[in-house]
Amino acid sequence: LNSFAEKNGIVILGGKEDKTIPLGELKQAFSLPTIYNRSYEDFCLQNALNYYDEAIAPIAPKCLLLHITQKDFDMFESNNGSFDLQLRLFISYIRDKDKKCKVVIVSLKNFDNDEKITKFNNHLKDITYSEQCEFGDISTKRVWNPQATKDISHLIYDIGFVRTLKIERPIYDLLKVLYFYNNSLCISTTKTRRITNT
Repeated sequence: LNSFAEKNGIVILGGKEDKTIPLGELKQAFSLPTIYNRSYEDFCLQNALNYYDEAIAPIAPKCLLLHITQKDFDMFESNNGSFDLQLRLFISYIRDKDKKCKVVIVSLKNFDNDEKITKFNNHLKDITYSEQCEFGDISTKRVWNPQATKDISHLIYDIGFVRTLKIERPIYDLLKVLYFYNNSLCISTTKTRRITNT
């Protein structure tokens, strides 16, 4: 599909959960910029380099959303030094291929406040900042009004991505659209007001 793809867009790279994102519908509903999903079920940092060369490097994304997988969490649990090495190596590899590519590291979801996942996400955030990447926190459920995002998303993304993602808000909104589109995962602001009033 890369022969049909536009360069300098956004690429989602993750595992099983990311592969099922209904990107076509979300792009249309929220006026998303050029974005492609190159996730696959067995993705993890250990097989990231070869896959990057094959599936992502040819379209030279200006932003890569790297969603850490359960396999990577398991590697961290058994050997956090190996995990750190693999993640830093992959970030360095991306920058060697394309210095303009903005890397956003996306956390694991942690809706049940699992202590181990909290520790992992905090560790992930530290590495992200030390490598001068951006951290995408999707660990907790978000209060979100999808209609408001629809109304302003086009302007937000135009402003944010033209300025090479220096504004954090566009990434925050993009992650809400990609990872909280499912009604069971998203709390509408209307419901929140009703609960507060009662």
